[in-house]
Amino acid sequence: MNQKEIVRKIIEDNGGLAKTSDFTEVGIKSYEVAALCKEGFIERIRRGIYQFPDNDQIMEEQLLCKLLSIGIVCVESALFHYGYSDFAPRAWSVAVPRTASRTVSKIDEFPVKAYYIQKEYFLIGKSVENFNGVELPVYDRERTICDCFKYRTKLDNEIFNKALNAYVADDRKNLANLSQYAKKMKLYTKVMNIMEVLLSG
Repeated sequence: MNQKEIVRKIIEDNGGLAKTSDFTEVGIKSYEVAALCKEGFIERIRRGIYQFPDNDQIMEEQLLCKLLSIGIVCVESALFHYGYSDFAPRAWSVAVPRTASRTVSKIDEFPVKAYYIQKEYFLIGKSVENFNGVELPVYDRERTICDCFKYRTKLDNEIFNKALNAYVADDRKNLANLSQYAKKMKLYTKVMNIMEVLLSG
């Protein structure tokens, strides 16, 4: 394959978006990528991210995957994903390590609401789910419910109450994990007091 064919394959294999590192891995130098941009074969949509010029079908989910690879979908966005909230968030709620504040502040392609998480809590309940055909890291149901308690003051009462009731009614809930996460996150008493009432009701 010639260079353009290689570049095309890389972008196609990456769902329409490729990073500089995707090209350098196969030996294509940054100046060669710049030349392909100048020629109009590919276009740079932001530093280090490239697509084909005629591609206007890139979804926010794909951008999120590329631009915020360290992030985990959480709280409002996770509630909506699991059907625990009817409110479609205007911004993506994303958990990031506290050290990543600069990374998030540089994202201007779409709105992001960042939750800066302590290192010891960051990976609790991390899983992967399909968002419009894009695999994204997201906190599982139990971590999301724990986060509802952790960020209680940031959530509307209606959203909070609906989320808890929807979780209780969910056949896929895992109460053992909920208890385990709540203990690790020092939320056990808060979570269990309310959940026991809901579960017994």
